[in-house]
Amino acid sequence: MRTIKPLIAIAILIVGSISCKKDTKNVEPVISTFYFIRHAEKDRTDPENPDPELNQEGLDRAIRWAEVFDAIPMNAIYSTNYERTSMTAAPTSVKQNVDVQYYDPKSLDVEEFKLANEGKNVLVVGHSNTIPDFVNKMIGFDKYEQMDDTDNSSLFIVRIIDGVPTDFRLKMD
Repeated sequence: MRTIKPLIAIAILIVGSISCKKDTKNVEPVISTFYFIRHAEKDRTDPENPDPELNQEGLDRAIRWAEVFDAIPMNAIYSTNYERTSMTAAPTSVKQNVDVQYYDPKSLDVEEFKLANEGKNVLVVGHSNTIPDFVNKMIGFDKYEQMDDTDNSSLFIVRIIDGVPTDFRLKMD
């Protein structure tokens, strides 16, 4: 009888550990996907204007971005509080029925941002200097340099699966 009790205890431990392992296999990974774009082409007719709107080419590109993102259900859309970024985000916002939220890249807490958008598809619209910096902070190292001032077609995608980021950059010309 004394040898049976230790065997039962060992059997319970083995079954318990197998059950725990099965539970972890059935847990779905948490996947967050962030799409980063620079604003579309801005009106450069007044070089003194610090907050220009988009020109016609930029308006056309903003509409094309909305078409690119049409197949991706966005949960959140973020833009800096400038005319050119707001106008770039607007067609996607309207098409997806998601309000644009404004952010300040200078004061943004990236870890808080990641946490607030965990498990979501998120579009972020910014500038040639803020988007690469934001992406670098999301992935945890300096990989991307400031974008060229004529680059309005880069798409940075950061996917975070269970806290581990991956990234890539596409050109959407």
